[in-house]
Amino acid sequence: MVDSATARLGQMVYAPSLSETSVELRQLLQGERILAAIDVGTNSVHMVVVKIQPELPAFTIIGREKDTVRLGNFRPGTNCLSDEAMARGIAALKRCKQIADSHHADDIVTVATSATREASNGQLFIERVKQEVGLDISLISGLEEARRIYLGVLSGMELHGKPHAIIDIGGGSTELILGTGERHRFLSSTKVGAVRLNAQMVTTNPISHEEFLQLQAYVRGRLEPSVDELKAKLSAEESLALVGTSGTVESLAMLTAIEKLGTVPARINGYTMTLAELERCTQKLRRMSFSGRLKLPEISTRRAEIIVPGAVILQEAMRMLGVDRITVCEHALREGLVVDWMLTHGLIEDRMQYQQSVRERSVMKAAHKYRVDKPHSELVAKFALDLFDQTRGLLHEWGPLEREILWAAAMLHNCGHFVSHGSHHKHSYYLIRNGELLGFTSIEIELIANLARYHRKSSPKLKHDPYKALTKTSRKIVSQLSSMLRVAVGLDRRRLGAIASFQTSYDPQTHRMTLRFTPARTNEKCELEVWSVNDKKACFEQEFDLKLEIHPAS
Repeated sequence: MVDSATARLGQMVYAPSLSETSVELRQLLQGERILAAIDVGTNSVHMVVVKIQPELPAFTIIGREKDTVRLGNFRPGTNCLSDEAMARGIAALKRCKQIADSHHADDIVTVATSATREASNGQLFIERVKQEVGLDISLISGLEEARRIYLGVLSGMELHGKPHAIIDIGGGSTELILGTGERHRFLSSTKVGAVRLNAQMVTTNPISHEEFLQLQAYVRGRLEPSVDELKAKLSAEESLALVGTSGTVESLAMLTAIEKLGTVPARINGYTMTLAELERCTQKLRRMSFSGRLKLPEISTRRAEIIVPGAVILQEAMRMLGVDRITVCEHALREGLVVDWMLTHGLIEDRMQYQQSVRERSVMKAAHKYRVDKPHSELVAKFALDLFDQTRGLLHEWGPLEREILWAAAMLHNCGHFVSHGSHHKHSYYLIRNGELLGFTSIEIELIANLARYHRKSSPKLKHDPYKALTKTSRKIVSQLSSMLRVAVGLDRRRLGAIASFQTSYDPQTHRMTLRFTPARTNEKCELEVWSVNDKKACFEQEFDLKLEIHPAS
């Protein structure tokens, strides 16, 4: 039974404002905190260790641990955790605690889900963990698990205000969630999971045709109530996108990627798998023996045992929801535990601001990590966006997405100084390309990195491999927006904020643009800024086929 406080949290994510917390707590939370979050699931014990930056607010994952312990393998004919499974779980939790202690974690949040929740001796296991490991396990309901999975997904993916179903396939249960990035619309948890199905319904190897059909029918029957209720929350004009979390979804995505691309994608987060690809993969898997599945790349022994039931759950859910593709999100329950901790400790004052600014926070976190000169970057970003906005419809037709990419590149253009001053624009490309910009796709990250790469020195050239690898449209975005970024950088040459604002005017007949600036201080001539813009304007002039002049406003 979900208590009333948890039920309210399921309806509305609430965090006290910092003004409501004690003076001691506010002082405690001023600095960075280290938090470990542990998920004791039916199949595995997962842990993430994060560094929380309260001022953003954001967190960075600094450690991970995973151990497949199969708590869900109950004693035959009973509803009890086996002694062997409990021993495996306790051993895994001891390792997790050692790792958390090595990171000097300020707090460790531990929750248990389906297997422990349903086992008649689940409380005994919790007490043993307390005595033998020193960890307090919170037993959470299926709906609370779904709520925290939703928070985890919001920490790693932008939903853009559009309806998204989220599916998390665990060992003992499957969670279905509906949300747009605001407060969730629907939460559900169904007792159908990969480990549970494998134990209850799979007896043949390879799985027989009859058993496979029974498995499909059973999954459809169990998921149907939740799917119908989720779809009822959609209006007639709304279309549905699907996001998938968990090891099962990630493993299936990697298998389909290898089949399609010949290799595992560099970033599985944000990777999209179609229903047709999944169906082909599922048929291939169900015809293979266990030993055959073991030979597949990226599939562990434990995953090979349960991959077919997991694939069936995902396949049937996609068919019933009427979606033809699914996007992978690596953030799930563990990250949701972190967000929930931040909410309950007053580190996120606006209840759902955390989601609405996920991309912005990700960029700001990177800027903080690489010690970017924030006032300078913010002013350069302002100038770049002003130039973008004032020339839209005159010189270009780029939209909000390209505008956001330009902002991110402007904020991070100088992050390469973290490595070295020399060739720092090249270092900026590397740091952005290989960093963790959550909420952006791999293509968007590549665009941001290229824009930062070309904010100075050489203009974009096809002899540069990263630029050459882009599509024709992406190369045009980089060429045009990087030229705007160069002008914006020139406008704050001394990093003093000498120029407050500017206005542009364009004469299409003479192909001449005039930029008139207003100094921040009266009688300031901004001679170095004028010189810098004139020095950097060649790319802008070439890209837009014009002449640019800069003068003080009259």
